[in-house]
Amino acid sequence: QVQLVESGGGLVQPGGSLRLSCTASGSIFRINPMAWYRQAPGKEREFVAVIVSGGRPSYADSVKGRFTISRGNAKNTVYLQMNSLKPEDTAVYYCNVAANSGNYWGKGTLVTVSS
Repeated sequence: QVQLVESGGGLVQPGGSLRLSCTASGSIFRINPMAWYRQAPGKEREFVAVIVSGGRPSYADSVKGRFTISRGNAKNTVYLQMNSLKPEDTAVYYCNVAANSGNYWGKGTLVTVSS
């Protein structure tokens, strides 16, 4: 079984920055790709960004140029650097990974962008 723990959410003013982290633990022999999704109040969960080993990261149009996804040196950690945050970025952010032969979700971390 694989467990995912996200951290780094919080309250930030418009134009501010946050860095989300997600660490996978458990008996892992393969983990790829790693991605972030988000779900705003009253809306469906949507794709934010994905990183594949050896490939170029991919982003939703709504966050291109503002968000950066990266993996840690330990490879079981994925980050989401969020800059120039907007009120419409307010959501619960979820980490999603394909690990071993399964697909796993974290419990989410809340990001609130408000003045």
